[in-house]
Amino acid sequence: MATLSSSTHYGSVAYSRSSLSSSSLSDGHHQRIGFSSSSSSFQQRFRPAKVSLQSVRNSNQNVLLMQDGAVATTATPVGNETPFKKLKDGLLSGTSLEECKDAAGFHINETESTVSITVVGASGDLAKKKIFPALFALYYEGCLPEHFTICGYARSKMTDAELRNMVSRTLTCRIDKRENCDEKMEQFLKRCFYHSGQYDSEENFADLDKKLKQHEGGRVSNRLFYLSIPPNIFIDAVKCASVSASSGNGWTRVIVEKPFGRDSESSAALTRSLKQYLAEEQIFRIDHYLGKELVENLSVLRFSNLIFEPLWSRQYIRNVQFIFSEDFGTEGRGGYFDNYGIIRDIMQNHLLQILALFAMETPVSLDAEDIRNEKVKVLRSMRPLQLEDVVVGQYKSHTKGGVTYPAYTDDKTVPKGSLTPTFAAAALFIDNARWDGVPFLMKAGKALHTKGAEIRVQFRHVPGNLYNRNFGTDLDRATNELVIRVQPDEAIYLKINNKVPGLGMRLDRSNLNLHYAARYSKEIPDAYERLLLDAVEGERRLFIRSDELDAAWSLFTPLLKELEEKKIIPEYYPYGSRGPVGAHYLAARYKVRWGDISLEQ
Repeated sequence: MATLSSSTHYGSVAYSRSSLSSSSLSDGHHQRIGFSSSSSSFQQRFRPAKVSLQSVRNSNQNVLLMQDGAVATTATPVGNETPFKKLKDGLLSGTSLEECKDAAGFHINETESTVSITVVGASGDLAKKKIFPALFALYYEGCLPEHFTICGYARSKMTDAELRNMVSRTLTCRIDKRENCDEKMEQFLKRCFYHSGQYDSEENFADLDKKLKQHEGGRVSNRLFYLSIPPNIFIDAVKCASVSASSGNGWTRVIVEKPFGRDSESSAALTRSLKQYLAEEQIFRIDHYLGKELVENLSVLRFSNLIFEPLWSRQYIRNVQFIFSEDFGTEGRGGYFDNYGIIRDIMQNHLLQILALFAMETPVSLDAEDIRNEKVKVLRSMRPLQLEDVVVGQYKSHTKGGVTYPAYTDDKTVPKGSLTPTFAAAALFIDNARWDGVPFLMKAGKALHTKGAEIRVQFRHVPGNLYNRNFGTDLDRATNELVIRVQPDEAIYLKINNKVPGLGMRLDRSNLNLHYAARYSKEIPDAYERLLLDAVEGERRLFIRSDELDAAWSLFTPLLKELEEKKIIPEYYPYGSRGPVGAHYLAARYKVRWGDISLEQ
C-alpha cells in the first residue's frame, strides 16, 4: 500500500496534509485517483487495510503504522486552524507573505512538493478568458506554491510557445495598474506548457503524466485537473486522468464546470459515472457565482453583525428577491444555450445557491461540511416549483435609436421556432419555521435593459407607523430594504426613512451605503481566483456537494419537464426592455413589487 502522506506548498511555504494515493484504491477494474481528506470517517470508509492500533510519534508529525507496513502522516495543527488557512487569510487581507509565514508557524521547505494544474480544454474561451488570467493573478499575488506547473491540454495542435503567446494576450496587470508586471508575466509564462491529446485517450494522458513528472522533478506530486470541456466528454477525460495521469504520492483533484446534467436523472447519472473514478472529496463542482465577493460576504454580513441576525426571519422580512439580468442576447452562442435555457443556466444553480446561503441556519462552524449541511437543509425544505408560480419569456426583435436588435430565434445557431426561455421569474417558498410564508422571488433574463445581479431584502411595514400619512398611499415607500449588489459596481446599502432638513415635516428615503470602490482601494479578486485557490488548498466550502446538487434538481426537474412536455409558449418581450409583463403580475400576486424597477433603486 502506498504511503498516506503528502506535502503541499503555498507561497514558498510547505505544509503537510494527509492524502491517499492512487495505488491504494480501486473500484471494479478502475483505479481511483488519490485524494486528501481530513475526515477520519471518510478515510475509514475507503481504507483497504486496517490501521494498526500502534502509533509512533516523532518530533514533527504524527505517524500511523499501517497493517502492511506503510506509514501515514498527519499534520499537527497550530491552534484551531491549519497553517495553510492562516496563510491564505493573511494574504487575502493584505498581510505580507513573511508575516503570514510567521503567524502560521510554518517550517519552510521549498523542495518537498509541487502542484501541477492541468487545464483540460485549454484552447477554449473559458480557459483563455477566465482560467489562465485567474492563475496569473494568483501567481502575481504570491498565492501559488513555490513549485508549480501549469499545463494546457486540448486536441488542437500547439507548441509551448504558441500556448504562451495565446495566454499572454489575455493577461492583464489589473492587480496593480500602477506597477509594470511584464517581468511577472514572463516568469508565469515560463511555467506554462502544452500537451496535445484526445480527451478519451489513456495513451495521450499517459504521455501527459510523463511530461508532468519531468516538471515535478521527483517532488511529492499534487495534481489539479480543470475540466473546461463540454459535459458529454467529462467522463472520458476523468477516466483517462484516473487511469493514466493521477498523482502517485500526493493528492489529485478535479474541477468540473457546470452544467451538471439537465435534470435529476441526467445529473444523478453524471455523478454515478464520476464516482466510478473519483471519490466525492476529489470532485470540485464549480459555480463561479459562489466565488463572488458579495456572495462570500453574505454570511459575514449576517452572522457577525448583531443588527441583522434577529431580523433574518418571517417576522421581519416580507420578501427576498434574487435578480440577474444581462443586457445582451445569445449573439451566435445560442446552440449551447438552447439546449439548457435560462432556468437551467442561471436559476437552478447560481441563484438557488445564493438563496441557500442566504436562508440557511447558523452552521456549527465555518467548516465546509457544516456550511454545506445547512444549505442542503434549506433546499430540502423548499416546495417543488409549480407551473403557476413561474413566468417564462423570450426576447424578440426591437428597434431602438435607429438600431435593430435581433430576436432570439434570429440567431442562426438557434433552431427556428424554439420555445426555449431567455427569461424566467419564479416564486419559491421554504417550508420551515424561519421562512414559512415568505416569498423568495427569482428573476433572470437575457437582452434586458441593464446588466447586473443583486439580492433585495424587503422588510415588513412598521406596525401602526406614525408617519404613514407623510408617505401617502404608497406604503412601500416607507419600507426598509437591504440591497446587496453582487455585480457590477459592488455595494451594500440599506434604505431608511429620514427627515429632510427644514422647518416642515417632510420625509425621504435615504441610503446607508457601503460602496466597495469608494471604501476599498484594493481590486476585488475575480471569482475564479478565489475558487482556484480553494481547490488547490482543498477548501470545499464554495463547491457543490452531490446531495446538494440532487436537492437542487429535485426542485426544478418537475417544472422543466412540464414546460417541455406541454410546449409552453414563452411571453415575448422586446430586446432591451424590462422583461415580460407577466413577471409583474407574478410579484403582485404576493403583494410584492420588483425592487429593480422602482423609481429609486
